[in-house]
Amino acid sequence: MVWEKEKIVGTCLIGGAAFAVGASFLHLFLNGDLPLGLGLGACVLSPFRKRKPVRVYMDGCFDMMHYGHCNALRQARALGDQLVVGVVSDEEIIANKGPPVTPLHERMIMVKAVKWVDEVIPDAPYAITEEFMKKLFDEYQIDYIIHGDDPCVLPDGTDAYALAKKAGRYKQIKRTEGVSSTDIVGRMLLCVRERSVSDSHSHSSLQRQFSHGHDSPRFKDGVTSAGTRVSHFLPTSRRIVQFSNGKGPGPDARIVYIDGAFDLFHAGHVEILRRARELGDFLLVGIHNDQTVSAKRGAHRPIMNLHERSLSVLACRYVDEVIIGAPWEVSKDTITTFDIKWVVHGTVAESDDFQREEENPYAVPISMGIFQVLESPLDITTSTIIKRIVANHEAYQKRNLKKEASEKKYYEQKAFVSGD
Repeated sequence: MVWEKEKIVGTCLIGGAAFAVGASFLHLFLNGDLPLGLGLGACVLSPFRKRKPVRVYMDGCFDMMHYGHCNALRQARALGDQLVVGVVSDEEIIANKGPPVTPLHERMIMVKAVKWVDEVIPDAPYAITEEFMKKLFDEYQIDYIIHGDDPCVLPDGTDAYALAKKAGRYKQIKRTEGVSSTDIVGRMLLCVRERSVSDSHSHSSLQRQFSHGHDSPRFKDGVTSAGTRVSHFLPTSRRIVQFSNGKGPGPDARIVYIDGAFDLFHAGHVEILRRARELGDFLLVGIHNDQTVSAKRGAHRPIMNLHERSLSVLACRYVDEVIIGAPWEVSKDTITTFDIKWVVHGTVAESDDFQREEENPYAVPISMGIFQVLESPLDITTSTIIKRIVANHEAYQKRNLKKEASEKKYYEQKAFVSGD
């Protein structure tokens, strides 16, 4: 019997004469069930061979990982079938750029959680050496090495990807405009750069400035008096579509809802989202707008605006959909509209709003018996990241000054790059 799925015809050569063989017959041959006594010659089976997947490699520090990093990984993945990502070691970052804000294990969590990433290599070198490139080609079966159109220059002034280019195995993608780790660190250094030299401005008071909005700097043309650029991100509908999954929940899906600011999207966010996703089939994430975050966390929050935060969350493989500008209080209408089965919150958070008896934003789901508090796997919050910057602000300020000079040069020499 000829199977409906297998009406493809294979061509075999016998004594120089060609004849057609039904695909069922060919199926038996491929599975070794065909009697050898039939005298078949060599079959031309090349059309049936599975194409080798194109494997591409991209590396980076991925410090203070943001939607720009995620968009680079999305573009890199589009150039092949499998994306392998190298995460540079702490030691290599210190030697080439200065101290990282987030240690390797946190950066690994972040990169592994990006939905376009297939495989991750820890402790990757900052520069592509001859030895490491050979390892990529031979051991990891890499076809192409990818990097953005912004130059990556080593301390000695040489191109970090010179060897890959020379080997003809280099491809370039377009840099995502309006954001960089340098820019984000710069936003957090605002208070530090504006501080008084008096003892009244200790590290602890600087940390409070981020929470309560004291000593706000003045802005002119998107630049502070200390030279720090504010966000120049221009959100487009196309970018949101590129990051979205594009499909809703199934008819019987168990929809889990979690909300928050998700500012400076970090490993703590990723791990609680992973835990939340495990409770159901579809994870819906509510992201509070800038006004709400500022009212609840202080005038210096959020560091990242609503659209920036939304893209970072959308890039996470555990997230199925986001509500951009979700209400502070989880209402009965929200629960009904999205058919939410569980509303969850982590034990580690910026505040204990979920434990209040009055003005609890989760009062409705609590009364409905659908609220759960999940144990947070990591003790990291947005304030944790800010404190790291403040505690070592002089080193980060020095690092940023170097990086700002190279970024200024990039923008002065910038030319249009197609793609993305």
